[in-house]
Amino acid sequence: MFFELLIRFLASCKLSVIAFSHKILTIPYSILKNKSTLCPVENKYTTKNFKETQKLGKELAKKILSMPPVSAAVVLGLQGELGSGKTSFAQGFAKGLKIKEKILSPTFVIMKRFKIPANSKFENFYHIDCYRLKNEKDILELGFKKIILNPKNIVAVEWPERIKGILPKNAILINFKFIDENKREIELINYGTT
Repeated sequence: MFFELLIRFLASCKLSVIAFSHKILTIPYSILKNKSTLCPVENKYTTKNFKETQKLGKELAKKILSMPPVSAAVVLGLQGELGSGKTSFAQGFAKGLKIKEKILSPTFVIMKRFKIPANSKFENFYHIDCYRLKNEKDILELGFKKIILNPKNIVAVEWPERIKGILPKNAILINFKFIDENKREIELINYGTT
């Protein structure tokens, strides 16, 4: 259900105020219906500056908030080089969740929790930065398993490749690539297809 709704959102997401370019793969309905098959969500967006990257994050957050309840946390893996837009996206995403606090990359503290105001489905937004982790055990000691099992949580993980062995298979990987100094290509794919 989660991926069906996400695909519908992404298929309808023209975001004309920003003029994102995007590509949507055709996915047979039989794949979407089969809960054991991981849905190959794929969408590419080009942002011209950090404000557009934030806007994309904000729009995705709004759509996730409008989805029906889920059975575990919604997990986003934000992957890309240093300075590629991961934190800008997370800032916009937090704005879409109506979080007023300033969002900075939690590189030194590893994980920050923010309360999602006035939402009955989701209560917490966890922003995790795995850049400094030596191994998956480091994040497990912070209660990662419990966090991702709670359907009241939304989790954004920067540098998810450092904990790929423990990321849920239904995580959404968001890959950030430099095009030039300001432009970024942002691709959303299902983690289970990588």
